Amino acid sequence: MIKYKKKRVVVTGMGCITPIGNNIKDYWRSLINGVNGCELITYFNTKKYKTKFACELKNYDASIFFNSKDRIKLDHCIQYGIIATDEAIIDSKINFTNKNINKERIGVVWASGIGGLLNLENSISNYVKGDGSPRFSPYFIPKMLIDTTSGYISMKYGIHGPNYATVSACASSSNAIVDAYHLICLGKADIIISGGSEAAITQSGVGGFNALHALSTRNEDYKTASRPFDKNRDGFVLGEGAGCLILEEYFHAKNRNAKMYAEIGGIGMSGDAYHITTPHPEGKGIIIAMKLAMKDAGITYKEVNHINSHGTSTILGDLAEIKAIKKVFGEHIYKIYINSTKSMTGHLLGAAGAIEAIASILPLTKNIIPPTINLFQIDNKIDSKINFIPNNKIKKYVNINLCNTFGFGGHNVCILFNKIVK
Repeated sequence: MIKYKKKRVVVTGMGCITPIGNNIKDYWRSLINGVNGCELITYFNTKKYKTKFACELKNYDASIFFNSKDRIKLDHCIQYGIIATDEAIIDSKINFTNKNINKERIGVVWASGIGGLLNLENSISNYVKGDGSPRFSPYFIPKMLIDTTSGYISMKYGIHGPNYATVSACASSSNAIVDAYHLICLGKADIIISGGSEAAITQSGVGGFNALHALSTRNEDYKTASRPFDKNRDGFVLGEGAGCLILEEYFHAKNRNAKMYAEIGGIGMSGDAYHITTPHPEGKGIIIAMKLAMKDAGITYKEVNHINSHGTSTILGDLAEIKAIKKVFGEHIYKIYINSTKSMTGHLLGAAGAIEAIASILPLTKNIIPPTINLFQIDNKIDSKINFIPNNKIKKYVNINLCNTFGFGGHNVCILFNKIVK
């Protein structure tokens, strides 16, 4: 039997564009200051919609990043992914002209839960309004495909390693990071650009999630609508944007004197096998994923300091996750800090895992954990002794944390990050 020697995987670059910051520096500043990204929707008329608010990007001007020809070719979902990647590449200081950089061993594993939804919506709408003639743009299909972002990134940087996309609803970009991790662990690549992007604040996006009763309808008080673990939560708030991680084999990074933010210590994945949109009520799949991540890392539950929860602000989802965490950690749960950054960013669906991986990595380097905002009264069904870091950041040494991400379909992904041990 072939035995693979597991290689170490570190994070050497990060980039993002989010509802509370269009780069890493601004994103982190907003996270630790509890900035709320929720506003009334400006992209379309919401008069007939149950939900009239979302976490849109702020001050986004595509013309700053793309010329007019490229803007026609690229759905917002693709644009966000390229922008986040550009920042991460600069941050990583990878020199693609260096003869020691083998571009055949640098790949891209990208993700989106939905892909180019606005493009799909507009194209079908125009067709329906027409005379039945099949007049579609030649960019219609590539703007819609989820793997198009990874293709554009590879073309921009001329890299020829593994290139594809992952899809698992709101766990999509976490699955992309996991695949990237595995490719490096197995020696199939030196560097993988990984992350996810989403741009689903559209008429069909909001209408579709409203039909599922998944979105908050707190229109009269939308600023506090995303309130994970709160007694009066009523659903999630839709967000958009992208996050990118540069994952690199440890010695490859060390040999080029790269900055290392954190290491991926282990990963865990599972399926609920329960319901297509409802989590297992006891968090069965979540329990499996968290246990597998710690087993993969070779640590015990008592070594975990912090959990960046999935915490969507849905009634059933938040309960299932906390039940699972209590089951796995027992009394140690009272020594762990648990936050939900979705309280500030909203839910970025397929990109959530990527921006929340960043929100998990930075506490390891800065020893500050962002708060869970809009947490006024903990749900009666949730143990009030758990520290959710309500409304204000906390300064605390963090050595190991878990980043939880789950998706419709019962997909569960847990990624364990730890400080670099040199």
